[in-house]
Amino acid sequence: MPSYRITEQDRGHFITCTVVNWIDIFTRQAYRDIVIESLKHCQKEKGLIIYGYVIMSNHLHMIASCENNLSDVIRDFKKFTSKKIIEVIANGNESRKDWILFMFERAAKRHSRNTKYQLWVHDNHPEELWSHEFTLQKLKYIHNNPVRAGIVEKPEDYLYSSARNYAELESLLEVERISLYSYR
Repeated sequence: MPSYRITEQDRGHFITCTVVNWIDIFTRQAYRDIVIESLKHCQKEKGLIIYGYVIMSNHLHMIASCENNLSDVIRDFKKFTSKKIIEVIANGNESRKDWILFMFERAAKRHSRNTKYQLWVHDNHPEELWSHEFTLQKLKYIHNNPVRAGIVEKPEDYLYSSARNYAELESLLEVERISLYSYR
């Protein structure tokens, strides 16, 4: 049974980052793009290696490892994206601004380590990638998320997913592709 903690910082993990109360923040391109730019920064500056990802309306799945400390990179990623997205919501033309900020403020009051707002759920539900087959299962799960949600018919049609990388199509984020074949 997995412990849902990153104990081996240099190992690959399947990670889920969820917005509090499953609020559909990422229905807006501006907020998805903040996530993409932050992931690019983490790749370039912090040693994050992404093998697969998908940004859905209220969560992000990722298969990743890190040259440094994966927990620290995920923490920094969530801290930065939270501040930036909340700043854009508060100062922008978000039609749901009052409600979203109210919900983030309410969520923040439940945890002493928060300040005024909480965008992300604290837990990332990390699962260590213990076999090639398990890794491929998680990659397929990630890529089929938009299909199961009825957003697209084929995984590679969804712009905010590494399915495009695996289909060798133009993509928003570079990934280190996993071999789709087992060597056994």
